[in-house]
This record gives sequence, structure tokens and C-alpha cells, in this order.
Amino acid sequence: MYKTMDYLSKKWTVMIILELYKGNRWKRFSEIKRSMEEITPKMLSERLRALEGEGIVERRTDDSEVPTKVFYRLTEMGLDLIPVIKDVKSWALKWKEKNVACASQDCIACVL
Repeated sequence: MYKTMDYLSKKWTVMIILELYKGNRWKRFSEIKRSMEEITPKMLSERLRALEGEGIVERRTDDSEVPTKVFYRLTEMGLDLIPVIKDVKSWALKWKEKNVACASQDCIACVL
């Protein structure tokens, strides 16, 4: 349990999972980066590689053009994390956060 919580608590990990959950489709690296303005390209790349290594994210490349396009999406294991993240969100909204905008949105539609 400690190892799992340590892994999920790394900065940006849950936010990247939620970003990939939105639309539930393949997303280009540049699209993910554009949606998460505060994260550096290096950090995003590191986190995506780690998520891929854990089996949470799947990576696909299209080298039919230059530069090569890289796409990511959640695996079945990654999608199984979404209810857990939603439960944490519900707990936080009940006990810690007073965020009306967050409470009124499903994670798939989140723009916060």
C-alpha cells in the first residue's frame, strides 16, 4: 500500500492520468502539454515514461512523418484508477475543499 501511495503522490501523476482520461482517446504529447501549462516538457516526459513502465499508460508512435508523433492513452489498469481518484475527490470536497466548480464537474469534463 505504501509503495502505491508513494507512486500516486508524485507531483503531476494524478493530473496526467486525469488529462488522459478526458476524451478517453489517444492524445499527442503536445496536446497533453498544452492542457497542462505549468508542467515542464521534461517532467511530463519523465512522468509519462514512469506511467508507461507501470502499465498505466500506453504509448504509440507514428513515424510516417518527420518529426515522429508520439501518442498516449490510459490502459485498462489506468482506467481502473479513475474511480479511486473520483473517491479521493469526493472525500476532499466533503471534508477539506470548498470548491463549487470542482464539485459540479465530472473528472472527465474537468477544466480546473
